Amino acid sequence: MQCCQSVFNSQQEEILMSEQPKSPESNPPSPTAGAGPGPMPELAAQALSYWIDSWQRSVLFWDVLRERGNIFLEHEKEGKPPVLVFDYDIVVDGRRLEHPANYALVRIKPPAEHPTDPQKRPFVVIDPRAGHGPGIGGSKLDSEIGMALRAGHPCYFVMFFPKPVPGQTIEAVARAEAVFLQKVNELHGEAEGKPFVIGNCQGGWALLLLAATAPELVGPILLAGSPISYWAGVEGKNPMRYSGGLLGGSWLASLTGDLGNGKFDGAYLVENFENLNPANTLWSKQYNLYSKIDTEPERFLDFEKWWGGYFLLNKEEMEWIVQNLFIGNKLSASEIRSADGKTTVDLRNIHSPIVVFASWGDNITPPQQALNWITDLYDSVDEIRANEQVIIYCLHEKIGHLGIFVSAKVADREHAELMSAIDLIDILPPGLYEAVIEDTRPDMPHLELIEGRYLTRFEPRTLDAIRALDDSRDDERPFSVVRRVAEINQSLYDTFVSPFVKALSNEMTAQGLRALHPSRLQRYLLSDLNPAMWTVKTLAQLVRAQRQPAAADNPFVQAEHRMADAIERSLDQYRDTRDAWQERLFQAIYESPWLAASVGLTGKTDPQRAPKPAKKLREELKRLKLQELQSHLEAGSVLDAWIRVQLYQGFEEQVFDERPFRLVQQLIEKLPEAEQPTIDQLKEAVKRQTFTLLLDEDRAVNALPRLLPEMQQRRQVLKFARLVATARAGQLSAAQERRFQRLEEILGIAGSKE
Repeated sequence: MQCCQSVFNSQQEEILMSEQPKSPESNPPSPTAGAGPGPMPELAAQALSYWIDSWQRSVLFWDVLRERGNIFLEHEKEGKPPVLVFDYDIVVDGRRLEHPANYALVRIKPPAEHPTDPQKRPFVVIDPRAGHGPGIGGSKLDSEIGMALRAGHPCYFVMFFPKPVPGQTIEAVARAEAVFLQKVNELHGEAEGKPFVIGNCQGGWALLLLAATAPELVGPILLAGSPISYWAGVEGKNPMRYSGGLLGGSWLASLTGDLGNGKFDGAYLVENFENLNPANTLWSKQYNLYSKIDTEPERFLDFEKWWGGYFLLNKEEMEWIVQNLFIGNKLSASEIRSADGKTTVDLRNIHSPIVVFASWGDNITPPQQALNWITDLYDSVDEIRANEQVIIYCLHEKIGHLGIFVSAKVADREHAELMSAIDLIDILPPGLYEAVIEDTRPDMPHLELIEGRYLTRFEPRTLDAIRALDDSRDDERPFSVVRRVAEINQSLYDTFVSPFVKALSNEMTAQGLRALHPSRLQRYLLSDLNPAMWTVKTLAQLVRAQRQPAAADNPFVQAEHRMADAIERSLDQYRDTRDAWQERLFQAIYESPWLAASVGLTGKTDPQRAPKPAKKLREELKRLKLQELQSHLEAGSVLDAWIRVQLYQGFEEQVFDERPFRLVQQLIEKLPEAEQPTIDQLKEAVKRQTFTLLLDEDRAVNALPRLLPEMQQRRQVLKFARLVATARAGQLSAAQERRFQRLEEILGIAGSKE
């Protein structure tokens, strides 16, 4: 090692560098004046500087991979706890329930600087169980959990353990999560509203299962990057949906589960995600670390700790997911039933607001997969209103899949804004809305009513807006054939292959296969388990003591960047070519009428849609609803009258943003405590008065004097209504002025602006 030290010292003297910056990003341009009589000496010095820098970066790069391997081993030794940056206590351990599952409900301990307010609604985050471990939704201070804690909300997290409980099923998981939500409701019975529940990625469909079968347990729900309509996508852009068909169905997942002695290795799911972007997996991620070796290791290691925490699922769980969701697409079609056949999962049973957050940059859950379930359930927005549902979607322009629930920028903007507007979301009239988030401007009216630097508004949309996100639903027709082929292949595998594979498998062979998986094996080999890596550790220590990064404008550094970009582009070209051929192969196989006929599907198959309720049932429900609404037309409280006036004056615009709502909150706070309505009371009043106006607007408005028999009440209601109406635009529109004039005439105070 002394010879290495002397080499470093002699090189340092040779290139005459008395001081070097710590990282390439902060390097000033290298001097050119006085470097020598001509360009060659300077070029030679730059070449030597680059050679030293690249050699040092190589040593440090391999040392970071060694650290990654050690972290992987330590994480395994600790039992793979969640990668949360917050402390927590376990509230309910799902392994001890009547129907056990390897899940647990934990309470996040708030930091001292952000104490929680017990009166605020609790937040619950459900992380995806898609091969990785839990914690990504709270792995940073600027995260979903971090944003909620800053706002003073009690926070809970649904975590899971590395190994499933024997016999555990997806239904057992759903039952456990229902127990968790029931416990949260019990602990916060005096809170302003029911829990706001966030489902990340695969946690989203798990949340929908829960909300559809136990709607009384949840408040507003947020689906972040969650696939619901698995067949949806745009031709030429979303190749992952073809995987099930090209692999022949779910039999391969069953084979993997049998080889794992009844357990499915989550490393294979992670491998599927990595195969989507070979440029990042094979090159960009490593080169980003190598090129920024002085600043990138901490972020790299934090992410890899989660990414490499491979968890197991029971074979039955993985089969259920693949057969019912990935291939069957049964969730949006209302075809999922409980094991006893008594309960059907119908997303129309969810009466809390549903917020969908998706991104155009997400190649795992594109917007079509996140939103097409809406058009599978409903033919028009009127049906959404009739079902008393509030559905909101928010689309990001470019963030990737993981960035939806990991990016600090997304947490600070989209998540923070949606969370801060949660009470407004909870009282929106039934319908379909798009959440539009924009930067505030100095000329915006009533800036004092906006919290933070962004303004959120909810604009009404029709189902045509959802349909416009997709090129066509016709490309989903072949998936019906995929589903039938998968059922046949699964039956053949279960009958003729599975018994032999089970007979040859045991826990020892399963553990051996898991240990030899390339993703695990590379972490074992690049760790201190391998004596060859000990030298790397020693060299890295010497390099850090003598670090000599090359200048940012070094021509060899710039040439390296250009070469790296060329490699990335070539791998992207390979990906695009591969995906295009996979799509063509899928279409050639499953669009063939011969294959459809051979599996018993004759005629043209239609895209899968949820069945409509029986006509007689719909008519009876409609009759009962109308009967109920008739009783509300000419009766109600002062709150009902004010809500009716507020909705009526803005009926033509129907755009909601946070400023009027913040003003309403301020006005309510000024009322005597006994007269202050709760969020639930506001929600019911808004829903009731929305339907009343839709039923018979003229009669509803003409009945206002009966709801406000005293002149003082009428003046006060109109005064507050005008004040709230001007909070968004600063002044009334012509249509609003006409409606207020009509209200004043009906209430007998025409001409008064008090």
